[in-house]
Amino acid sequence: MAGKLWDKGYDEDARIDAFTVGNDRELDLALAPYDILGTIAHITMLESVGLLSGGDLELLLPELRNMLSEAQAGRFEIEPDVEDVHSQVELMLTRKLGDTGKKVHTGRSRNDQVLVDLKLFARAGIEKTVRKVESLFKTLQEASEKYKDILIPGYTHLQVAMPSSFGLWFGAYAESLCDDLEMMKAAWNTVNRNPLGSAAGYGSSAPLDRELTTRLLGFEDLDYNSVYAQMTRGKMERAVAFAYSSIAETVGRLAYDGCLYSSQNFGFLHLPDALTTGSSIMPHKKNPDVFELVRARCNKIQGVPATIRHITGNLPSGYFRDMQILKEVFFPVFKEMDDCLDIVEYAVRGMEVRTDAMDDPKYKLAFSVEEVNHLVSEGVPFRDAYRRVADSIAEGSFEFHGKLSHTHEGSIGNLCNDRIASRMAGLLAGFGFDRVAGAIAALAG
Repeated sequence: MAGKLWDKGYDEDARIDAFTVGNDRELDLALAPYDILGTIAHITMLESVGLLSGGDLELLLPELRNMLSEAQAGRFEIEPDVEDVHSQVELMLTRKLGDTGKKVHTGRSRNDQVLVDLKLFARAGIEKTVRKVESLFKTLQEASEKYKDILIPGYTHLQVAMPSSFGLWFGAYAESLCDDLEMMKAAWNTVNRNPLGSAAGYGSSAPLDRELTTRLLGFEDLDYNSVYAQMTRGKMERAVAFAYSSIAETVGRLAYDGCLYSSQNFGFLHLPDALTTGSSIMPHKKNPDVFELVRARCNKIQGVPATIRHITGNLPSGYFRDMQILKEVFFPVFKEMDDCLDIVEYAVRGMEVRTDAMDDPKYKLAFSVEEVNHLVSEGVPFRDAYRRVADSIAEGSFEFHGKLSHTHEGSIGNLCNDRIASRMAGLLAGFGFDRVAGAIAALAG
């Protein structure tokens, strides 16, 4: 078969080919732009160390850049008898340039090719997701400030506990996204290291300049040890999946609150008709299907790290074909998370908050701690104040006589949204997206 880079000159069993290739052709389309970028960096390096002539480079670069434009426009195809994206790129170059196209694999293996492709793919996906997290963060902080004086009951054990506010509620999820980006930055640091040049996991006798390809591809540093570079397959995907599962936990929990707070028994939020669906039998129903689906998808994302570990967790060092299956569970994470972030931000912008929720008598006892603190402020020892309030509750005579006043950092009256925003800004700056973009733009010509 013409599309096999490892062709040994014998006919291959069609059933074995179908099973071993699996759905790699379809999945590899997502890697096409990154495989081409990796090839541009690699041949630029080969020319610099004398393994490719300047004339060959001048022929190859325009072809690869045209190919890159086609791939970025979604017009790149992997032919039915071609095994993967690496084979397709080399095949197209060989068809167009003859023997010159056959030179691009010098000092390289499909093992380090796919590692580079996956890291560039993940790096681009992370940046896109981080931008969406930033947008949701800003929306949550805006809502926190807008509704900071609107009280709602806070719960422990799903029992009415103490006064809270929409300012606290929206702001809590905003700050949670900061911690999620801490994990994402750690994943980014793992992704942003160059494995190119590790070949099949044991380096190459060719005089490769791995520092050069690192700079050309905008990586922060190398995966130095060639064996370890191969061992990052699975480990990198799991690190990224853990970061995405952290975001998914925050977003899924927000969605759960959205379902709960918009139900009739709570009624703190109102979802406009456009954000709900109906029932085929009950005319009155307005269902929060958006939040329910977000919750389910986020739970699904939280299971991905375990799935990756189950695929690769019992493998020794070196490459194994098991790793091919990682794409099937890893690739969907990016779009599913991005879709959830988009729709949740849309829902937050569209939801309406109830401004008089705490006027309901059933929330009266939420102010019991406030009454205890009011008595303490008048000189009553805390334990005596607690007992006095508990007795009034038991007798049915409880009343809150004080005034709600929370002043400490992170409380109803002092949300510290500015400090949280400053933390988010620092996290975003730490990724260095602009530097990466500059390197990729230069490679693309």
